[in-house]
Amino acid sequence: MTGDAFCRDCLVPVAGDGRRCPACRSPRLLRHPELGRLSIAHMDCDAFYASVEKRDDPSLADKPLIIGGGRRGVVSTACYIARMSGVHSAMPMFRALKLCPDAVIVKPTMDKYVAVSRQIRALMEELTPLIEPLSLDEAFLDLSGTEKLHGSIPALTMARLARRIETEIGVTVSVGLADCKFLAKIASDLDKPRGFSVIGRAEALDFLGPRPVGTIWGVGASLANKLERDGLRRIEDLRAVAPEDLIARYGSMGRRLHDLAFARDIRSVNPREAAKSISAETTFSEDITDPDLLDGHLWRLSEKVSARCKAKGYAGRTVTLKLKTREFRLVTRSHSLTAPTQLADTIYRAGREMLEKTAQGRAFRLIGIGVSGLSEAVETEDGSVDLFDPQAPLRARAERAMDAVRARYGADAVEKGRGLTRRDP
Repeated sequence: MTGDAFCRDCLVPVAGDGRRCPACRSPRLLRHPELGRLSIAHMDCDAFYASVEKRDDPSLADKPLIIGGGRRGVVSTACYIARMSGVHSAMPMFRALKLCPDAVIVKPTMDKYVAVSRQIRALMEELTPLIEPLSLDEAFLDLSGTEKLHGSIPALTMARLARRIETEIGVTVSVGLADCKFLAKIASDLDKPRGFSVIGRAEALDFLGPRPVGTIWGVGASLANKLERDGLRRIEDLRAVAPEDLIARYGSMGRRLHDLAFARDIRSVNPREAAKSISAETTFSEDITDPDLLDGHLWRLSEKVSARCKAKGYAGRTVTLKLKTREFRLVTRSHSLTAPTQLADTIYRAGREMLEKTAQGRAFRLIGIGVSGLSEAVETEDGSVDLFDPQAPLRARAERAMDAVRARYGADAVEKGRGLTRRDP
């Protein structure tokens, strides 16, 4: 296929400007004048954890679903029905239930999500070796030069992949296509769920100009606020500032701001880049003092880090806790383990000990946890030797055993508590 339009459902080429596919009558048509020339894709699963749970329990299909812990916990993710009520990731569970009192709450089962992520990755690898995973549920793909191999342009190849994931694995994805990673990642978020959006080179500057500076990948809430205080609210505002002035104000990030404001991104999709650390963090909509809420976030993030380590086959020797105060002061604490780990329980316990020593009633706007000093994981890992915690090997073996049982018999085969230490009622 070499045209500039096709049907995303039956995948046949479409001529003219009709609103429905002439073959299957689907309205899901993909048109763009640069469709045959773009090859950098970003694929993101739609409400991944919730989608997996709804796949495995069809009775949840039309219900608002929240993945998270108990009433003192936080939301890991929410389905799109729950999001319509204002529920979002990292929201305290009590607030989510006020917004959506009819929601069904399901505890996350990270090992199951890792298994589904590996299935999706296997389908990607049939298309290109140039895959750069960002997390369990999203990745960049470079399909340059694959037209002859697959008999189709990259856009159509990605549409086929999205359909295979939906029909064979049972979750939906959204795709963004562009000529660089920056634009592809923005595009994948434009039409969720089951979306496929294209940002071409010709329209890139006009598309980006009026968008808020927070659209730029890497600009978090703190930097976005600082940019707005400096009068730089929209991406087009950045273009009016000389690059040397941006660098003087914002350091190395200033060069990045200038380049991305002009849609210049020369980064390649690099699957071989060695990870130096694996981490997860969340910024709160309101500062948090409550130690139980901070603890709930810490466990959720520890599970995420553990799942990413398991998916990539890494273990880390150093656990680092990251906190940001309401005054925007960054606080980090690190703890070296006696042996590398990829276990959620070990990561969480190291982080909790540092949190208890550091928090002391203070308010925080961000919390994060990560591991560094990465090495290849050893499957027989049974927990760090700790004379003051003789139960650590038992909990580690329990976590491994639960991973194995669920992988064989399904997520409901065994119920996982809070690493055997959850303090929720």
